Amino acid sequence: MDVTRDQFYDPRNFAVLPLDFYFPGKGKGGDLPPRKGFADKWLPQLIDQMPQVKLTVLIGSYAQRWYLGQRAQKTLTATVEHYADYLPDALPIVHPSPRNQAWVKQHPWFKDQVVPELRTRVHGLID
Repeated sequence: MDVTRDQFYDPRNFAVLPLDFYFPGKGKGGDLPPRKGFADKWLPQLIDQMPQVKLTVLIGSYAQRWYLGQRAQKTLTATVEHYADYLPDALPIVHPSPRNQAWVKQHPWFKDQVVPELRTRVHGLID
């Protein structure tokens, strides 16, 4: 996002809202999914407490499916590729973990299009 540490940890700029408050453990292809029902029960209540949110960065397929519902594409790649369909309220991205570097290399449009869009929108909101 090209922000400073101080900008990132300033609660006026960013909030991190996971789909679960419990780490479910590791599976074969990565982390196990969040517990069923947790997000449905708690996230609407938490989101209601944050009416000032102007952009929700949807990191990974679980977040994308929960927030976008049937608006999400069939795959994470397709959802991220169609990021403009969800603007200005939401911007889906791949999780920025080292595990996903192969995905990023296979999809150069992510760095060329999505990352600059994310940076522009974030800077427009915090500047």
